[in-house]
Amino acid sequence: MSAATILCIGTVGIDEVETPASRVENVLGGSASYFAVAASVVGSQAQLVSVVGDDFPDAHRQMLAARGADLSGLVTLPGKCFRWGGRYHEDMNQRETLYTDLNVLSQFDPHLPDHFREARYVFLANTDPSLQIKALDQVRAPDLVVLDSMNLWINIARPVLHEAISRVDVLLMNDEEIRQYTGATNVLIGARQILEHGPQAVIVKRGEYGAVLVHREGMFTCPAFPVDHVVDPTGAGDSFAGGFVGHLAQTRDHSLANFRRAIAHGCVVASFTVEDFSTNRLVSVTPESLVDRYRALRDLTQFDDVIPAHPPVGSVHHAQGAPH
Repeated sequence: MSAATILCIGTVGIDEVETPASRVENVLGGSASYFAVAASVVGSQAQLVSVVGDDFPDAHRQMLAARGADLSGLVTLPGKCFRWGGRYHEDMNQRETLYTDLNVLSQFDPHLPDHFREARYVFLANTDPSLQIKALDQVRAPDLVVLDSMNLWINIARPVLHEAISRVDVLLMNDEEIRQYTGATNVLIGARQILEHGPQAVIVKRGEYGAVLVHREGMFTCPAFPVDHVVDPTGAGDSFAGGFVGHLAQTRDHSLANFRRAIAHGCVVASFTVEDFSTNRLVSVTPESLVDRYRALRDLTQFDDVIPAHPPVGSVHHAQGAPH
């Protein structure tokens, strides 16, 4: 089967990450970077639309190209790359941002190369919703559009974000963001409210607890694959998206059953990401290890149907034909 292509609008940058055990600097970061490599793990190729500075290392560019990414839309501008620094504590759910230097990212103005405009699958990574809309306006007739967003845009650009969400098929947000966006105290109720405004599905990102799919045709919950040693959670969400959209693009099947499989692929791919810094672990994933972990996740979540042999204690049981 030939590789499917996915248009991805997002960030490509340089990260510095510190954990209790180690520290790295000048490693590849950015939502589009993680998405592209993750999508390649499941057999899909990304068409990247982003901006980098003239300090972007050739090694990173070559690695992305080697993973099948089309870099025609990766614009190089004079100046420095987008740079982010973060520190994790013993509880890897707690992250401290040390700095965010937009640099050339502040000039990001997405213009799609002509052949990108024919994209059938589109991932709008977390960024200003006005830029997401501008990019989407340039795509002629996509089959599936997935959008990721965050609390910042809910706070400062809600009307534009609402417009963007109304135009996509799948929305990715965490539970806190869904509550904030909809005002619902219950995440499932909030997700169903979002379905009334355009999307056919909402995926609730739950970090180390996996993901919940709220679809117009049903629901599904998938746990994260248990990892013995988490090194760096950075990029796990974008890696999930890469596995999820990558599977849908590769199979071209938008049924609820295949959405479930796609979410499982996303959880599996993200589990590889956290085992090392940056995309280091992703680039070493083999098809065999992907399938093995997918099947292991399936086995972890399967259980047999059980029919109680006796009624619950305290229940009223009347034998058939007995007088009442």
